[in-house]
This record gives sequence, structure tokens and C-alpha cells, in this order.
Amino acid sequence: MSTHRFYLPPARWAEETPELDPADSHHCADVLRSETGDTVVVFDGLGRVAEAELLAVHHKQCSLRIGQSHTSPPLRCTITLVQAIPKGKNMDLVIQKAVELGAAAVIPLLSERTVVRLEDAADAARKQERWQSIAVEACKQCGQNRMPRIGLPVTTKEFFATLPPSDLLLIASLEPDARPVKEVLAAYSAAKGSPPSSVLVMVGPEGDFTPAEAALAKAAGAAPITLGPITLRTETAALYCLSVLGHELF
Repeated sequence: MSTHRFYLPPARWAEETPELDPADSHHCADVLRSETGDTVVVFDGLGRVAEAELLAVHHKQCSLRIGQSHTSPPLRCTITLVQAIPKGKNMDLVIQKAVELGAAAVIPLLSERTVVRLEDAADAARKQERWQSIAVEACKQCGQNRMPRIGLPVTTKEFFATLPPSDLLLIASLEPDARPVKEVLAAYSAAKGSPPSSVLVMVGPEGDFTPAEAALAKAAGAAPITLGPITLRTETAALYCLSVLGHELF
């Protein structure tokens, strides 16, 4: 299949000749120098993917005829990363790599020790939109057809007040009661008779979660996990957790 991939929202697939959005049309026409009759790949972010013929190529408007589609199977476990927002552009990196590592969703967290602060609800929405667009671009590049949902930033208290359902809740921890990931997963499988099909994993900021936040997590049933003897930066910890969980559960 062609390596040129474009995101086409699910609602557009019912149209007879759907169009790429303006940014993708510009990329297709002016950067890739595509021509009428060329074939590209489109995906809907929910697993559906197809080859499509370019019917018209213009830097503001590229129309398509979608061919036979198929659906990529979901991964065996749904993993949600609950990530304390790091400084600078490191959250961009976390989002990009979360896509590549198969995360189903990312919930940005404003923990008590998070340096990043939001001005208002509009600022939160802008950041969510930016991070979702990064997820789209990462899906295009790595061949992921199931796009992670990037949530609005929430405080730790807000997160636990609306805790999404999951089979297993984990929290990366520097505390002495934290156990290795494999040990926690083995204990779950032994108790339930099968591995978890959905996992939420929380990764804190530099300096870890506060004792109050850790207590909230434990009260919600979170199992503290250790990431080894070396203290990791928060973005590294996120990639470590997703990599290990993916290796064990996908």
C-alpha cells in the first residue's frame, strides 16, 4: 500500500467523493506533488483503513474515491496513560510515542507538583486540540489506524471524581511499597484467571505524586508499581510503562 497516509474523519466516509482537509490537501498537492489518479491511504482513527484514488488535486481541496476498506483488529488490552503534564514540549513527545506504543487514550493530568498551569477552559481546549493533532500526525507516520483519544487536562481530584472504568489501575511510584509491573500483572491474572483487558497507568511529575495524591490513588484501588532502581524523568517513565505493559499484554 502507498506510504502516503491521511486521516479522514469517520463521518466523511459515507460521502461519495470526500475531501481531505485543507492542511492535508496542501501537503498532498504541494509537498508530495500528487496527481489526479494517484492512490493514497486513508484511515478513520477507529481502525478502518482503505486505499483511495485522487479524483482532483488542488492545494486547498483534494477529493477522493474510497476503495474497499478493512478494519485493523484492536489490541488485546486497552491501555490508558494518565500523564502529569511535563514542562516545555515534552508532552508533545509523550503523545507521539504513546501513539507508536499503542495507547488507546491519554489523559493529561495537572497534579499538585505539575509546573504547567492553565489560564482558563479555553487554554485547556487549545492544548487538547494541539495534542490531538499531534496524535493524528503520529498515526499517519507509524501506520496506527486506531487513534488515541486525548482528554482535556484535569486535576488529580477531578480525575478520581470521574475515574474511567478499567480492570486494573496502576500508579508509578517511588515509594517502598511499589512492586514490579510483572509481579502486579501476575497477581491479577492469578486472582482473575486471565490478564486484564483494560489498564489505566498513572505517571506523576518530576518529584512524584504528593502523599495526598498517592493516598487518593490507593483509596481508588491503584496498585503502586516501581520502574526500577533508576529514577526516570516523567516522559521516560511514561514510555517505560507503555513499553512494558505492551510487551506483557498485547
